[in-house]
Amino acid sequence: MAARLAAAGWRVTGFDISKERLSMAEKRGITAASSSGEAVKGAEVVFTSLPTETVLVDVARDLAAALPVGAILVETSTVGPVASAKAAEALRPRRVAYLRAPISGSVNLAESGGLTTFVSGPKASFDAAREALAAYSRAQIWLGEGEEARYAKLAINLMVAVTAGMMGETLALAQKGGIGWEAMLDLLGESVVASPLVKYKLDPLRRRDYTPTATGALLLKDLDLIVETARQAGVDVPLAEEVRAAYRAMAKSQLAAEDFFSLVKR
Repeated sequence: MAARLAAAGWRVTGFDISKERLSMAEKRGITAASSSGEAVKGAEVVFTSLPTETVLVDVARDLAAALPVGAILVETSTVGPVASAKAAEALRPRRVAYLRAPISGSVNLAESGGLTTFVSGPKASFDAAREALAAYSRAQIWLGEGEEARYAKLAINLMVAVTAGMMGETLALAQKGGIGWEAMLDLLGESVVASPLVKYKLDPLRRRDYTPTATGALLLKDLDLIVETARQAGVDVPLAEEVRAAYRAMAKSQLAAEDFFSLVKR
C-alpha cells in the first residue's frame, strides 16, 4: 500500500520496528525513518497498519505528541471499536482527524491497487484523503463519523472465516458422495456460490497450495475480535464461534505457516 502511494507520486516516509521491512520499503521508493516521530514530521496524511489492539493504542498515544496539528491519521488495522475509540481519545487533544480505514482484499490486490477500503470519521477529512486512498484501493466507501468502519471490517471477516469452514464441509461431503476434489472445485466455480473469495481460492485449492495470503493465526485473531465485539454489542454469532473453535483445533504450526483456507483439510 505504501509502495503504491510512492508510485503514485506521493512523498512517502515510513517507519517499522523491523529493519527487514524498512529495507524492503526503501527498495519500493519509500524513505526510511529512524522512528515513528521522524516519519510523521511535517506530514499532512499519516497511515498506520498495526498488528494488535494494544499496539494500536500505544502507537496512538506516541503519535499524539508527534503528529502535526490538523494532520489526518488513516488507521488501516483490523481492530475492534473499543480499542479504536481509545486511539481516538488519545489523538483528540492534538486535533488530529482520525479516519478508521480498514481494507478488504489480498496481498495481490494490494499490489495491483484493487483493495476496497471502508472509512469512518470526519467526512471532510475522508474527502481530503480520498486521492491518497485511491492509490491502493479501487473503491473507497464512507460509512459514518464514528466506529462504523471497525464493525464493517469485522462483519466482512466473519463471512470470510465462515466461507473457509463451509468449503471444508462442502468438499468433505462431496468426496463421500464419490465426487473428486478437482471436479467439485470446478462445480463450485460455476455455481451460484462462486463469490470472488471462492473463485480466488479455487486454483490454490486445486494445487493443494496453502501458501498464506493471510495465515490461520491471523484469522483466529480476527475471530477473537469478532466474537468479543459481538458480545459487547449483544449480538449472537454462533457461526463465528463454531469456526473459531475449528481454527483453535488446528495445530499451532499449521496456523502459523499456512493460509487460513487450510481449514478445509480439517
